[in-house]
Amino acid sequence: MKNILIIGGGYAGIAAAKKLSKKFKKDDDMSIILIDKRPFHTLMTELHEVAGHRVEPDSVRVPYAKIFGASKVNVKMDAIVSVDFVKKEAKSETAVYPYDYLVLGMGAEPEFFGIPGVKENCFTLWSFDDAMKLRFHIDDIFEKAVAEPNQEKRRKALTFVVAGAGFTGVEMAGELLEWRDAMSAKWLIDPKDVRIVIIEAMSSILPFFEEDLRDKIAAYLKKHDVELLTGTAITGAEPGVVKLKTGESIRTDSFIWTAGVSGNQFAESLGLSTGPFGKNPEPGKRNRRGRLLVTDEMRSVDYPDVFPVGDNLWFIENEKPLPQIVETAIQTGTCAADNIIADIEKNDKYPHKKFKSDYHGFMVSVGGQYAVSNAMNIKMSGIFAQAMKHIVNLHYLIGVAGINQCWEYIKHEFLDRKDHRSFIRGFGAYKTRGYWLLPLRLWLGLMWVFEGINKIGEGWLSWSAGTKSAWMFSSWVTQAGVADAVSAASGAAEAATTAASGAAAVTAASGAAEAAVTAASGAVAATTASQFRTIWDFTKPIFNSEGAIATWVREVFMDGLMSYIPFQGFQLFVVLFEIGIGLCLIGGLFTWWAAAFSIVMCLMFTFTGMFEWYKVWFIFAGFLFLGGGGRAFGLDCWVVPVFKKWWNGTKLARRLYLYFGNPSKK
Repeated sequence: MKNILIIGGGYAGIAAAKKLSKKFKKDDDMSIILIDKRPFHTLMTELHEVAGHRVEPDSVRVPYAKIFGASKVNVKMDAIVSVDFVKKEAKSETAVYPYDYLVLGMGAEPEFFGIPGVKENCFTLWSFDDAMKLRFHIDDIFEKAVAEPNQEKRRKALTFVVAGAGFTGVEMAGELLEWRDAMSAKWLIDPKDVRIVIIEAMSSILPFFEEDLRDKIAAYLKKHDVELLTGTAITGAEPGVVKLKTGESIRTDSFIWTAGVSGNQFAESLGLSTGPFGKNPEPGKRNRRGRLLVTDEMRSVDYPDVFPVGDNLWFIENEKPLPQIVETAIQTGTCAADNIIADIEKNDKYPHKKFKSDYHGFMVSVGGQYAVSNAMNIKMSGIFAQAMKHIVNLHYLIGVAGINQCWEYIKHEFLDRKDHRSFIRGFGAYKTRGYWLLPLRLWLGLMWVFEGINKIGEGWLSWSAGTKSAWMFSSWVTQAGVADAVSAASGAAEAATTAASGAAAVTAASGAAEAAVTAASGAVAATTASQFRTIWDFTKPIFNSEGAIATWVREVFMDGLMSYIPFQGFQLFVVLFEIGIGLCLIGGLFTWWAAAFSIVMCLMFTFTGMFEWYKVWFIFAGFLFLGGGGRAFGLDCWVVPVFKKWWNGTKLARRLYLYFGNPSKK
């Protein structure tokens, strides 16, 4: 048994675990354990959205049960306190975890650079807890400011200072300026009374960006009354006060520190070699706090079976240390996994790999409606850059937790946004109450029931009468089972011929009289038609049954597939399916599926030239019930929760990441 232990469920740890579990999914002699303090993976790049009250907390939490539901990865909720690299054991307060290979992905911590008072008097934004603490604080501070009679204290409460103009700082300021407008409207505060300040020690913001993109961000911030203090260092902080190198001070109740990150204290406590300062460091000097020195295979320089990854490592590439960003984490985690696989397999098919970064660009959002990006050397700003940022996030999520998590992301970012804080504003947020849809649901269900009943009346279940569905196929196609039915019915037809001949004379006489009446009525109709005509005949099919589209669909799906089904089975299926859809809609049972099948049936009828214009409302009504209309006075209120719980616990749902919400316990 080989034991691979991964400490930390950040971007790097997830990348390593996914790669390893895919390779060894059928190897029973391989154990992969991931240890983290929390039951979820945090989307660190989106924490500012939670802190700024743009999205709900669940939008940045992806449960490990959803990520590793059907994989070999065994997730343990624990906190490692020490590692014995000689015995190859990691220890927590309650357990010992032996390993053959160890991946260290514990993440980073804020760096305060020894500035007095900063750590004790600021809010940070480097964990889920940080984001929630800041979220509640800002909400609370606006409410207190409204009730504050002292103008100086009120100005202090409504002043927000962000230290650092990197990605996190600029994005946090963007959330603040949007939340400022929302909270000002809520509490009847003049937005001009709210002060947002970004303080940056360097001469410009966002050092990773080109100058033209930096200028666009700066112009956008200034346009929305955000103060940019560049080239201004912070020298200290006290409760409610931020001190600047210029000698000035800013009074604030909301001091947010985003000015730097390092490794972390636990990584530093392990006793491994860390990255040194400068090109010619003093021998043995260890002063890169918590950033562990690695080889080009992402191995610790001290122990080849230990792989520091992500923000924990220190590696020089092109004379610069790897940046502490998401792409670094994912790529170093993948590289570490590749080399662990190579160690275990020991063959030419899995060679060892040397790390080489492949960064695709950078992007930063300023609230929900503006962003800039330089992805794959394509520069964008505004709505297009914001769309690119969402596409990148969805690309990551579909690889981590499948389409279900992408849908959750779309709901949080767009469909549940009522405050216009997205680039589609609030267009997707407004929903219809289920009880208003009840009459339409009942009527649509009744129509489907009668569609099926009418077919019974037309003889669709009278097999001796022959096929009643031949009109759905091309004229030269014979349905399966039709020849036998015709042969059986031919004898009865001959017997009826004799009886019919006696009545032929009577019919001929009456026909002459009817012809005279028809001729007269035709003359009247012709006169009327010359005066009035139908502008849009709703009784005509949407597509001409002999047109190119209807012909192609009929020949491919009907002639090519359905004609091989005995007409008795085909007609029985259609009748029962239509009645079943109707009954499900009337009873509110599996309404989503009933509505979906209703739409599919209508589209099939439409594209084969069988659906008239006056029936098109069936399709639009079906879309309304995809939103859970069955829960209002329907059986889905009881059935769906039970079905979801069962389905979310199945191995198939875990393997395909097809959950309704979150997975159930295995």
